[in-house]
Amino acid sequence: MRIPLALRAWRGLLLALCVLVAACGPAAEPWALHDVKGHLPDLKFSLSGAGGKRVSADDFKGKTVLLFFGYASCPDICPTTMAQLSAVLQKLGDKAADVRIVFVSVDPHRDTPDVLQAYVDAFSANAIGLTGNEKEIADLARRYRVAYQIEKPRPGDAPDSYEVTHSRGVYIFDNRGKARLLASDTDSTEALVHDLSRLVDAAS
Repeated sequence: MRIPLALRAWRGLLLALCVLVAACGPAAEPWALHDVKGHLPDLKFSLSGAGGKRVSADDFKGKTVLLFFGYASCPDICPTTMAQLSAVLQKLGDKAADVRIVFVSVDPHRDTPDVLQAYVDAFSANAIGLTGNEKEIADLARRYRVAYQIEKPRPGDAPDSYEVTHSRGVYIFDNRGKARLLASDTDSTEALVHDLSRLVDAAS
């Protein structure tokens, strides 16, 4: 499958960011995931949630947040990632009470807030599905250097029959909304559990 130029650029940016962090990081116990402290902006958004509720980053104060971009009809990346994050929270035990999964759809034309919430509820009670208008999604994606692309329907296809491509990665913010870690699709469940446990303990 052809990989869009934007996604190839995002992969190059992720690699460069990881190299930069490795070169400049402190000589403390290393994180299992990619340490992005000081390299990405704080958690900040205002999007639409289920039931017509407006949800912002302020609603997650005191919680460790796992921010993930995708869409509900994604055939592979999104359900795999959501299943992994659900397993991570189960392994965290009581500490999972201080963690929230925030799933942001880049496909607002098909994903209503209620559809999204039903989707994430199938994976975890600690997850919330959010979306917004095209500008809101584009602005938030740009803030965290997320690449995505919505293809036009093929001739003769229904208007809502189209493909969506998006970059992978779970952005992890501490309980003060500071960007701390970035998990790629190759990081193990054990690595996520290890680092999230450290973040939650540090906030105690």
